[in-house]
Amino acid sequence: MRAEAVKSSKQAADPIEQHFYEVIQLIGENPEREGLQETPKRIAKMYREVFGGLQEDPEEVLGKTFPAEGASDIVIVQDIPFYSMCEHHFVPFFGKVHIGYIPDGRIVGLSKFARLVDILARRPQVQERMTNQIVEALNNVVCPIGAIAVVEAEHLCMSMRGIKKPGSRTRTIARGGVFKTDLVQEERFFRLLEKE
Repeated sequence: MRAEAVKSSKQAADPIEQHFYEVIQLIGENPEREGLQETPKRIAKMYREVFGGLQEDPEEVLGKTFPAEGASDIVIVQDIPFYSMCEHHFVPFFGKVHIGYIPDGRIVGLSKFARLVDILARRPQVQERMTNQIVEALNNVVCPIGAIAVVEAEHLCMSMRGIKKPGSRTRTIARGGVFKTDLVQEERFFRLLEKE
């Protein structure tokens, strides 16, 4: 009777729940143990949240721009926190993003930068691609004179497994427009980032 109830509840579960029920069995655990009974359901809910960026268009969030009102110097939004999942091991990497751009007649609401990062981070990712995607989205929608993004992150695939080096951080940089061609502008961006 108990086995039939478990089987029928498994059949009613969504595919992510069903697969994680099986994963728990495959690692040698009992998915019916009290502490694990709701785990497949919790994982399914978590996966829908942490991979929700797959259902959103990162460029759409930048769609509403405003007249620059004379703003023509570097705009920097820094220390945007993010959490993402490495597509190679499906374990988190997390850190901060710093974005700079030089408007060319149009600006973006500052909260949109955090939203852009959130959408791109909430999908299976690699840090290098995410960094480039931030600049590409700015270039495609805002068309600035220049755009630059710096992502600094710790990867749990390096900290908790494999080489096991907790605290090591990876920094990636992507540049577009004047930040790609004018070293002075790039250096200025990094100097401004360092000022607290």
